[in-house]
Amino acid sequence: MGAAAIRLEPTAPPVMQRARGAGRILVAGDDGRTRLRTLYQEGCAKLRLPNTHDGSVQAVLINTAGGLTGGDRIDWQAEAGAHARLVLTTQACERLYRSTGPDAVVETRLTVGENARIDWLPQETILFSGSRLRRALSVDLAPDATFLAVESIILGREAMGEDARDAHLFDTWRIRVGGRLVHAEANRIDGDTWSRDGLAALAGNRAFATILLIAPDAARRLDAVRALLPAKSLSAASAVAGRLVIRAAAPSGLALRRIIAPILNQLSGAGSLPRLWHL
Repeated sequence: MGAAAIRLEPTAPPVMQRARGAGRILVAGDDGRTRLRTLYQEGCAKLRLPNTHDGSVQAVLINTAGGLTGGDRIDWQAEAGAHARLVLTTQACERLYRSTGPDAVVETRLTVGENARIDWLPQETILFSGSRLRRALSVDLAPDATFLAVESIILGREAMGEDARDAHLFDTWRIRVGGRLVHAEANRIDGDTWSRDGLAALAGNRAFATILLIAPDAARRLDAVRALLPAKSLSAASAVAGRLVIRAAAPSGLALRRIIAPILNQLSGAGSLPRLWHL
């Protein structure tokens, strides 16, 4: 008697659990102080409001998933109403872990009202080997509003000897004042040798940052900022049309922070960085 044929059906790939989060905060000016109006959090995105002593509201953005990997998504949204001041920072460095294919996605949308200010001061993002991150920052400002932003990237874990050559990053900024686009950029890092080693790119450095200030007095801050830039570092500052832009690259995350921290201290609304930057 012949053996019965056994037919094996293809099995579907396992469905991986992915992190999802959304956080939203709205503040408004009220008699010289800033008051909380709306606070919303969902999934792995949490917001905490430490005490401040300068009339502003400070919000700490927390990803309780403990990092991001391919297919994860977080959306942040914040608005500072007229005459309000809002500082946004993160509890710690965000970590991007190896992906099995898709990108992790982080989208941030900020609105800054009349004579208001937002300081967007997240701590560094660390891209581990094989990680993939697609990130977008969209900001709408009133004509007399002020906006300070920093984004810092560290490629690999220095203590482990990683340089994350196969990490992928696609980062876009779109900043509008009075509905008019005034600043746009797109940064892409991948396994291409030129993007990591080219003299016009990272020049072999493993950490880099962009600082942007949009304010009525932004151009007048240029000389003071340039005085803070180390003479032998790969960093520069420029000012045009109400924008002050600083770019810096360094061989390590610690070296990068030593460059950008004094600049952020000087440009921040409080005159100092949030306490979590010093822990």
